[in-house]
Amino acid sequence: MRLKTLKDQWYNVHRLGGLRRFAVAITAFNVLGHLFFGFEQSVAQPLVALAVAYAMALLLEGIEAWTKGRAPRFAGGLKALVDFLLPAHITGLALAMLLYANDQLWPIAFGAAVAVGAKAIFRAPVGQGTRHFFNPSNLGIAVVLIFFPWVSIAPPYHFTENLVGAADWILPGLIVCSGTYLNARFTKRMPLIAAWLGGFFLQAILRSWFFGTPVAAAWMPMTGVAFVLFTFYMVTDPATSPGKPGAQVLFGAAVAAAYAVLMVIHVVFGLFFSLAVVCALRGMGLHLQAALARRRALRQVPAPIPVQVPTVVRPTPALPALSTNGRQAAYEREI
Repeated sequence: MRLKTLKDQWYNVHRLGGLRRFAVAITAFNVLGHLFFGFEQSVAQPLVALAVAYAMALLLEGIEAWTKGRAPRFAGGLKALVDFLLPAHITGLALAMLLYANDQLWPIAFGAAVAVGAKAIFRAPVGQGTRHFFNPSNLGIAVVLIFFPWVSIAPPYHFTENLVGAADWILPGLIVCSGTYLNARFTKRMPLIAAWLGGFFLQAILRSWFFGTPVAAAWMPMTGVAFVLFTFYMVTDPATSPGKPGAQVLFGAAVAAAYAVLMVIHVVFGLFFSLAVVCALRGMGLHLQAALARRRALRQVPAPIPVQVPTVVRPTPALPALSTNGRQAAYEREI
């Protein structure tokens, strides 16, 4: 009981606290973006993304609760409902903010449905249960870019299109400061961020060395607001990234390496595809690790000791003594 209480306290302080602050930050950024910063998407697109994300989350949780015979996690009042919808809220706003589909709503709705629905489909064994291994908003963006070739990523300039002077620096600085605080205080993903940034910096040098890419051009994405958002709010998703510092470093470096490979083979939108590829590889690794653990457990089970049933020797009944004439008669009967 005490262990469960400590686990609940950790969830409320770290996981739920981080989600609440992240939801407030991304909501404020979207509202200010459409009012002042220069977001070029229509206001209807984030609203559609939120509606679809909410509906998918509620539907899937209702189905799961019904099949397992338990109460839905969103039951228990308004606070429980709001806390349950925080991941869907973040996913919907991130997807609508980073995609540009002209005035079309269906690609945004499709991406939101994929992003939330994938959490129930693509799961890997972790601890005593399972956990989704694809970053929801990143997967939704990647799938939309594949199935709708005319959809693009939001232009980098639109995050600060209407800002001039010092405001061009203040806004990215605020995003970096808030993202650093969230990841240092709640998600504990600073090693991942360091590995990702260091790997990105290094891959630019290697591409310049081997393929003649101008190193300044290869570093250029690091100066955009979209890159900052990806670094502090997407690649560090605590539910779909490792928790141990060493594994975080490997994860961040792998995303940078995948990005470099995609750039070499001329695949656009490498940030989102590289994270999706690494998440897929991590999911397969978790499944393989669980399968190997099950095999080791089966090998360690001792073989059953055979039970030896004692053989019962039954004595042969003694024949009655026969007289000479009787034995002669029995002999004649046998003949």
